[in-house]
Amino acid sequence: MLSLDVDVWRVFLHVIAATVWVGGQLVLAGLLGTLRGLGDDAPRQAARRFNTLAWPAFAILVVTGIWNLLEVDVGDTSTEYQVTLGLKLLLVAASAIGAFAHSNTGSKVVLAVGGAASAIGGIGALLLGVALSMGA
Repeated sequence: MLSLDVDVWRVFLHVIAATVWVGGQLVLAGLLGTLRGLGDDAPRQAARRFNTLAWPAFAILVVTGIWNLLEVDVGDTSTEYQVTLGLKLLLVAASAIGAFAHSNTGSKVVLAVGGAASAIGGIGALLLGVALSMGA
């Protein structure tokens, strides 16, 4: 059996947190129609409950993401790697800002735009994270 060293645990924690953050958003989006059928407040209640899991997962993503960066000498990576990393970080920020706006508004427009920004940012960051892990 391969060793489950600290590097494996670091990446595992990052991936499981991304599963909660990004996957949870996709699941909630898929359940939205059903939740609406359960009552006007059901989507909001489900989203609030999800947030109790999602924001700690996001915090784990930030911590393990910084830890991941400390394991790479970014200055010795290619320009392509650095550009990809920069874009990933922008998408992470867009995901967090979008989720925060989505969770703290009464406006339907901000709700929609924030939710979309959070989901698209999260999915994009996940894709670029995979690319970075394969190109390091």
